[in-house]
Amino acid sequence: MSTPVIDCHAKEQIEHQALRFLTAGSVDDGKSTLIGRLLFDSRAILADQLDALEKRAAGAPIDLSLLTDGLEAEREQGITIDVAYRYFATKTRKFIIADAPGHEQYTRNMVTAAAGSDAAVVLVDITKIDWKASPVPLLAQTRRHSLLAHLLRVPNIVFAINKLDAIEQDTQTAFESVEASLRAFAEQAGIAVKGVIPVSALRGDNVTTPSANWPWYTGSTLLQLLECLPATDERHDGALLQPVQYVTREGEGTGHQPRTFWGRIAHGSVKAGDAVQAFPSGETAVVAEVRYNAEVVASGEAGQSAGIVLDRQVDISRGDWLATPGAIKPADQFTATLAWLDTEPAVVGRKYWVRHGNRWVQARITAIDSRMDIHTLEDHPAEQLAVNEIGRVQIHTQQPLPIEPYLDNRIGGALIVVDPTTNRTSGALLVKAA
Repeated sequence: MSTPVIDCHAKEQIEHQALRFLTAGSVDDGKSTLIGRLLFDSRAILADQLDALEKRAAGAPIDLSLLTDGLEAEREQGITIDVAYRYFATKTRKFIIADAPGHEQYTRNMVTAAAGSDAAVVLVDITKIDWKASPVPLLAQTRRHSLLAHLLRVPNIVFAINKLDAIEQDTQTAFESVEASLRAFAEQAGIAVKGVIPVSALRGDNVTTPSANWPWYTGSTLLQLLECLPATDERHDGALLQPVQYVTREGEGTGHQPRTFWGRIAHGSVKAGDAVQAFPSGETAVVAEVRYNAEVVASGEAGQSAGIVLDRQVDISRGDWLATPGAIKPADQFTATLAWLDTEPAVVGRKYWVRHGNRWVQARITAIDSRMDIHTLEDHPAEQLAVNEIGRVQIHTQQPLPIEPYLDNRIGGALIVVDPTTNRTSGALLVKAA
C-alpha cells in the first residue's frame, strides 16, 4: 500500500504550524544526506556554504551530508555523533529538522531529538537488508528507533526506503517487499504509519520532486507528506498544568512588586480570575494577570510559554508546579517504561536523580518487571536493563511528584534519570500509571 498523493492545501482543518521532525534509523542509512537534499532543493543553503561544499568536492558531486555533520570528528569519520538542528521553509510551511545519529552508542542523542518532535522520518537503507527474503528482516536500529519514537509519543512516523537507486532492477518488487515488512512490524508494535516512500537522498528521487526513474510509484513525495502532517498539540481544554521554570519580579525598588512565574503550559489554559494551586505547598491563589513576551494578555494556553501573576504572595520557586485546584495528584510510586541509555546497567535498589519538569528528586528502581525484545516485541523477565534496552519498571521517589500518564501529556508524564556519581543522563522514564 503506497503512500497516496496528498493535497493538504485544501484541508482547512490542518493548521500549518512549524513542523519539528527528526531523521532516525541505522548508521549510514543516509539521514544527513536526506536533510542536505531537503535544504539544497528548497534553496535553504547560504551562498558561502554552497561555495565551501563545491570547493571541498573539487569537481566531484557535492556531499550534502556535510550540511549537518558539523563536528570535526563527524566529518573525519563520516558519521553523525551529535544532534544537529536545521531550519528551512516552503511556501506553505516552516520546518525544524533534527538530524539524529544512528550508532547504538549515541541512542541517547536520538532520544533527545525525538522528545518534542512532531514527526519522525525513519530511513531504511535497502542495500543493507535482504529484500528478497520473506519476510524481509529489518535492522535492529530501524526497529529500535521506530519503537523509541513511538514510546516518546512522536505522533507521525514515516518510513523512507532509501538508496533504491543502487538496485539495478526489480526496484518495485524490492520496495514493496520492504514496505510489507515495515507495515507488519508497525502493526505489531501499534505504530500508526503515515507513509512509506521510496527515495534516493543522493539523487533526489521523491524527496522534494517526484521521481522520473520509478514510474511505478505515483504517491506523495516526502516533502508533500511533511507539509501536510499536523503539529503536536497538547489539550487546551480542561485543567491547567504548568511547570515553573523561572521567577521574575516586575518593576524596581524593594516594595511589594508582584512576581511572575514563567513556564511552558503543559495542558489546559489560564486567564485572569482563575484559581490555581501551587505544588508542593498546596497553597491556592487567584490569577491576577497572564503575561506573554512581557506583555499582559487575555489568556495563555497549552504549548505557550506564559507568565502567571498571582493576587497574593505565595512561596513558589523554580521546580514548582501551578495547576487548577484539585487537578494535581502527587505520587511517589509509579509504573513507567524505561529506555536505558547508560553503559552502566539499570539495577534494582540503586539511587538515581530524576528530573520532572524543572524539579530534581532522588529516586530508586524498586522492581524491573520486564524487558522488551525489540525483534519480537515480546516482554521477558529481567533483573537489569543494559544500554539501549527498554523495559517496564517500578519507581519510588523521595518526594511525591505531580505525574501523569505519558500518553495523556508529554510534560507531566516524562522524567529523565541521571547517575548521581557520573552526572550522565542514564535513561528516560515514561509514566504508565501511578
